[in-house]
Amino acid sequence: MTDPNIGRVLIDRYQLVELLGQGAMGRVYGAKDILLGGVPVAIKFLAQTLLNQRMRDRFEREATTCAQLGQRSIHIVRVTDYGVDENEVPFYVMEHLKGHGLGELIMQQPLKLPKFLNFSRQIGLGLQTAHQGIIIDGKVCPIVHRDIKPSNIMVCRDDSLGELAKVLDFGIAKTMQENDANQTNCFMGTLAYASPEQMEGQELDARSDIYSMGVMMFQMLTGRMPLNAETHTFGGWYKAHHHHSPRTLVEANPAVKVPKALETLVMGCLAKHPGDRPQAISEVLKALEPFDQRFGSGREIGRRIGDVLSKVPIIEPPSTPSVVMPEDVFRLATWPSNQPIGEICFPNAIRTSQGMLATLWVMLSRQDVQKRKTCTRYNQFLFTPSPHPTLAWLTVLYNPKHGARWLPSYLDLKTSQGQKIARLLSETGQYHVMMFAKEDPGKCSDVLTVPIDPAMCTLLKDWVTAGQMAPSVAQFSVSRSLLKTEIDTLKPKILQKLEAGF
Repeated sequence: MTDPNIGRVLIDRYQLVELLGQGAMGRVYGAKDILLGGVPVAIKFLAQTLLNQRMRDRFEREATTCAQLGQRSIHIVRVTDYGVDENEVPFYVMEHLKGHGLGELIMQQPLKLPKFLNFSRQIGLGLQTAHQGIIIDGKVCPIVHRDIKPSNIMVCRDDSLGELAKVLDFGIAKTMQENDANQTNCFMGTLAYASPEQMEGQELDARSDIYSMGVMMFQMLTGRMPLNAETHTFGGWYKAHHHHSPRTLVEANPAVKVPKALETLVMGCLAKHPGDRPQAISEVLKALEPFDQRFGSGREIGRRIGDVLSKVPIIEPPSTPSVVMPEDVFRLATWPSNQPIGEICFPNAIRTSQGMLATLWVMLSRQDVQKRKTCTRYNQFLFTPSPHPTLAWLTVLYNPKHGARWLPSYLDLKTSQGQKIARLLSETGQYHVMMFAKEDPGKCSDVLTVPIDPAMCTLLKDWVTAGQMAPSVAQFSVSRSLLKTEIDTLKPKILQKLEAGF
């Protein structure tokens, strides 16, 4: 039977294209935003059977919550519009996510440790944003999701982040406000993932979501549930969550091998009493950090950069090594007094008559500067959103006779200076390598202009945005060290490419 909604146009803007799914709260359609040239969006309608004022208010609150949270975290579905159709049915518009539910991935097989860590960190960052709250009537009100489970996590591909996990469905999320007259003691949630206090109808805080995340993390690692109910009823699950001890990871799946400390974290999230669990999602993220450094982000970055590496062109030396100066700013530049005299490099944004320019200041020996005046120029950029949003910027000056000079630098994308330089790189599509001889640092010896591939400029722009939104769970130095290791593993491949001349 044909869905009569297909082809409908809402408020002269959104044309419904296909039914994506339906649940107790309503239906979700794929649609086109006609006003913006057919940009794909998803639209959720409140179910016809729930058209009472209480459910309308809850539906609008869900839209408002996701709209605020989605602006602050890339790990929460983003809502962009809200309205009511000609039949007085409310709907809201959100980004159209193309990917797989986490539940689908777990059903195929338990997650490998790097993928588990990657998803757990991203889900944790999304929950942390929710727990930090939204502004209601001028006050910050924390949000408890109350229904964290694999089917409410979408995993989609992202050009800059690889696999991106997003938290969905804030339909029964609760705003933690003092003296809330709308509190209810009825159970809302999913039985298998509900915390003991949630099943009792108690006031909930972030620790309830942590319990649900513990159930989900256990399932991600083993493909099994930590608890089994005698009957799939409220009473059966009440007994399981309150009185049954969760299985160990190995009891659930003998093939699972994870560090003992990681299992301790997961089991700690499953503690019956809220006071025995991690008290905030930040504690979970902090506990995951050492495993992520060892098994997670670095390996994930290493897996992704191979594709990027093969697409970055080598820039051959121009027929004449000189460059067109925007003005005498390069010629008059002197080595900063706060920088040591030695073979180092650092990024800098400088102002010229042509506007702000991204530059890389490099100090070499006088002999080495002469060697690099005519050279092949190559660049590579790597990005990690965690544990601290950081951009690695590698420049290679290659001369067949003298080999490669490696010039790595790192941008902290949580600072205005790092964001400014990264933005300049993406907007101008080039940068200037300003070379200084350590024997005579009083003047710039030579300048090389290095183009950036247009596809990489697009990625840089995306990474700046992702870096601004991604929370930091560790020091900049941690991510810098992580990226340095990745650059070291890349060097043989880059050198082989340069020696081959393609």
